Amino acid sequence: MVTRVTDRDFSSFVRDVRKRAHVSFRELSDSAGVSNPYLQGERGVRRPSGAVLRQLALALRMTTPIMYLRAGMGGDEGSATPLAIATDRDLTPRQKQTLTEMYEAFCDQNERSTAAK
Repeated sequence: MVTRVTDRDFSSFVRDVRKRAHVSFRELSDSAGVSNPYLQGERGVRRPSGAVLRQLALALRMTTPIMYLRAGMGGDEGSATPLAIATDRDLTPRQKQTLTEMYEAFCDQNERSTAAK
């Protein structure tokens, strides 16, 4: 049986991590470089994009693959690559972070190429 991650689950996760890090909502917004309205994802209003997940992970001193995993990214919602990286038991956290960054760089490059056409 596959368990789906809901926006509320992800919101609770981000809120819990933020509180454990003793970071205010505004501090997270500033350090992640994401506007307060966009960060409403913490409250279940909006699911962040991959770019925002990356910024949140950096601001909360977490690995990006963990953020992808907790946000339920992969499978039916797009490429399963971030989820596969995050759940691979043979990779170290640093290797997971590096692979995710490389993957995101390729995706960004492809988006820019498509937009330029």
